[in-house]
Amino acid sequence: MDIYEQKGHKFIQSDVFEGLKLVQNDSIDLLFIDPRYNIGKNFRTTRDKWDSDEDYLNWAYSWITVCIEKLKSTGSMYIMTSTQFMPYFDIFIRKQMKILSRIVWYYDSSGVQAKKYFGSLYEPILFCVKNEKDCCFNAEEILVEAKTGAKRKLIDYRKPIPTQYNNTKVPGNVWEFSRVRYRMGEYENHPSQKPVCLLERIIKASSNRGDTVLDPFSGTFTTSFVCEALGRKSIGIEIDTEYYQIGLRRVLGIEEHKGKYIRREPKIYEHDLRQEQLPFFQVANNG
Repeated sequence: MDIYEQKGHKFIQSDVFEGLKLVQNDSIDLLFIDPRYNIGKNFRTTRDKWDSDEDYLNWAYSWITVCIEKLKSTGSMYIMTSTQFMPYFDIFIRKQMKILSRIVWYYDSSGVQAKKYFGSLYEPILFCVKNEKDCCFNAEEILVEAKTGAKRKLIDYRKPIPTQYNNTKVPGNVWEFSRVRYRMGEYENHPSQKPVCLLERIIKASSNRGDTVLDPFSGTFTTSFVCEALGRKSIGIEIDTEYYQIGLRRVLGIEEHKGKYIRREPKIYEHDLRQEQLPFFQVANNG
């Protein structure tokens, strides 16, 4: 196990269960969970495949329960998995939390698609809260263009005074963001890296500046990267040493060299949030 903490961000290199032991119960404002999907991807030294579906689900249920214990009573959770396992997650989680939205992250694919069935072009996300009457949701922070008003300029004649429809709206539950591909500005060497714009929407919507966000399967630490840009604290857990070091370099500009940590400038991305741009306004085609 290795732990590094700086600027409100804690990096934990360990197994998820050991890492979660270092997180206090009732201390987390927002959880983003992107675990392995049990679909056979290779993560450097390990393969994302359990002996049986039951083994995978028992493993997942164990850390889901622990993660929920870490959330404050006002906390929110966004959790992902494959399309085939999400129904099981849904049924298990709804007994412990209120599921407010079932989100579809849609993306086009330039790769080879299935030839004997309909290939998948989306990944599901559950948005859950402990208390739907007392939770964070910053609607004004994530508005997207409402085409009815902004593009089509339609008028609502049902009102006492006919009024043009709004130009903006809160996104619906289908989100269109490109996947992270090789040679993209934010690309890191990881088989399932999530895009900055996806995490930006989630973190802006369900946390405030100074809040603490936990990602127990941090991968390349996109969650911590966005938290650093948006003024949130973060705790990231990652078992793989190389991915852990990517996170240190990506978020803090810290690199390991001969057993010591050396600070260098963080990588600047094409749509770096430190420039206070809004990537998802530019790349999302719908809400």
